[in-house]
This record gives sequence, structure tokens and C-alpha cells, in this order.
Amino acid sequence: MRDAWRLAFGTLTVVRVRAPAHVDHAVLGRAMLLAPVTTAPAALAWVALGMASTTGWAPAGVSAVLALVLAALLSRALHLDGLADLADGLTSGYDPARSLEVMRRGDAGPAGAAAIVLVLLLDAACLAVLFGTAPGTALAVGALVASRLACAVCARDGIPPARGEGLGQGVAGSVGRVHLFGLVAAVSVLAALVVTGSSLAASEPSWWAAAGGVAVVLVAVAAAVVTRHHAVRRLGGVTGDVIGAALEVAMAAGLVTATLVANALPHP
Repeated sequence: MRDAWRLAFGTLTVVRVRAPAHVDHAVLGRAMLLAPVTTAPAALAWVALGMASTTGWAPAGVSAVLALVLAALLSRALHLDGLADLADGLTSGYDPARSLEVMRRGDAGPAGAAAIVLVLLLDAACLAVLFGTAPGTALAVGALVASRLACAVCARDGIPPARGEGLGQGVAGSVGRVHLFGLVAAVSVLAALVVTGSSLAASEPSWWAAAGGVAVVLVAVAAAVVTRHHAVRRLGGVTGDVIGAALEVAMAAGLVTATLVANALPHP
């Protein structure tokens, strides 16, 4: 398990960890399951920024942009790069080999640049609303954590790799369905408890605050599944770029859902 922790943090964050002593299919699968835990540094930063906005220390818009900057820095912008590469690959034509070759180049084309800009604008707009209240901040953090479920979604058993090398080849099929469903359930329960607790603490009790937290998680997972399905249909399997893109799409979908939930919560 120690190797899985090292692999998860070493791959998905800027945290410097010792290299895993042993990496095999099982370790890769556990690393994908641990992906939500790697959001801990960014989640703490988002909580602090949300509190600063809620108490009037910082404008919500500024906190929103800073939150996205920190998230990108803490992940080495790896997922945004995957989003850009997948967008360029899918818009280059319908030949899988051609799309994979475009994705391999690494330079962002018009579609990739547009994807990054539009997703970040959507994320920032949502966070500017969510950081105005404690329940909103809890929902935002829930979307952040839930977005990392995309790693396990894309590594689920039965999903083939698109290439014979790279991260996609290593993790494809490494996560069992039972483990995936269990992880989604655990994150859903955690989100429900945190959102409900923040609502009560902010004197905004709501009988469906827990349902709102669960909705954020489930929508994020659904967005990751749709992204993975489309990529597999077009490319023949998953790659590291597909995982990164699914993660970014999942977070955007989760934040939109969180914003709708936050606006619907009753206020005192």
C-alpha cells in the first residue's frame, strides 16, 4: 500500500515523495483509487480561500481565481494539459491513429486552448458564487475531491488502453467495479456529511443538504463516465490525456451542480 500512496502523490501532485519500490498492475489500481486523497493540499487551500471570502477578507472572484491557480500548481497543470490534448485530438479527424498522434505532440492547438479557457472560466464563475457561504465552500471542495474519481472511472476493468505504452496502458483495467462503486459511495457519504455540517454551522439547515452533496459527486462521476465513453469510442481506449480530461470535465460538472445546489439551499 505504501507504494500506491507514493505513486498516487508522485503522479498527481507536486508533492515530492520517494519512488515506489515496486509497481505492478495492482499497485497502479490502488493508486487510482487513492486519487481523491491527493486533493488534500488543494482542498485545505480552497477552505481557507472560501473562509476569507465568507468573512469579507477577500472578494469571492479573487479567491475563485486563486483557488484555480493553486489547483493547477499543485497538480503541475497535468490535467489541464490532458484536456487540451484530448480536445485537439478529437477535433483533428475521425481516424484514431491520427487523433492519438496529435495528442502525443503536446502542443495546444485552437481546440485545446479553447477547451482550457472555457473550462476555467466556468470553474471560476462557479467558485465566485460558492465561496460566498460556508455550505458553498463545502460543495466546492466536494466537487474538487469528486473530480479525482475520474482516475478510477477511466481505469475500471474492461476499459482498454488506446496505446501500448504510457499511463493509460499501465492503469487501464486496474480498478475492479466493486472497488470503484465502493469508492464512489464513500466519497458521496463524506460529501453529504460535510455539506450538512457546514449548513448547520452556518445556521442554514436544510433537509436536503445531504442530497445536494451526493448530487455533486454523482454528477462529477457521470461526467467522467461520459468523457471516458466518448474517448474509448473515438480512440479505442484510454490514455493519460483521457484521464486528465475526464478529471477536468468532472470538476466543471461538479462545480456547476454545486452552484445550483448552493443557490437552492434555504437561507436564514
